[in-house]
Amino acid sequence: MHKKRFSKTRRRTSLLSRGWQNLRFYWYTTRKSPLIIVCVIGLVVTMSGYLMYSVFTKQDDIQNLTCLAFNVYFEARGESEAGQYAVAEVTMNRVASGRYSDTVCGVVHQKNWDPLRQRYVSAFSWNELDERPSPEDETYQRAWEVAEAVYYGRYTPTLADALHYHAVYIKPSWARGHKPIARIGNHLFYR
Repeated sequence: MHKKRFSKTRRRTSLLSRGWQNLRFYWYTTRKSPLIIVCVIGLVVTMSGYLMYSVFTKQDDIQNLTCLAFNVYFEARGESEAGQYAVAEVTMNRVASGRYSDTVCGVVHQKNWDPLRQRYVSAFSWNELDERPSPEDETYQRAWEVAEAVYYGRYTPTLADALHYHAVYIKPSWARGHKPIARIGNHLFYR
């Protein structure tokens, strides 16, 4: 029994050794220029793909950051910094929830059918306006900084489960079905 096992192991080692020798022989006797060309082309294609991926990913980040900054600007520009962070956080909570779009721009520009008005209505009412802030505007720059901090996770979340909010001076019908969890500035936040 022991000799059989030893014999099988020796045979495998011999086959591996022979295979390695054949590979070395093939390596030393063949022209390497086609292999080098294939490797260079493969490297160029790989680097091009990575570069394109990086550019498009960066573009997506900038687009999502712009949408988040617009949302903070239009929804909370008159609020304290805590209020602006809360609005940005709710927007990102919606992205992460799985119940809304998986992109910030998808969440911010979401429209739902309103049977009373007989038309699609934006989840964030500022989307129905044509105005956009100037990038030089100090208030917009502040909104951009808040958006960046929340988007890149440099801000510690305080409203982990909040998916909805509204101004305190309105009473939307949807609020009756949700649990209020905080009031920050002029906004009420709901689970």
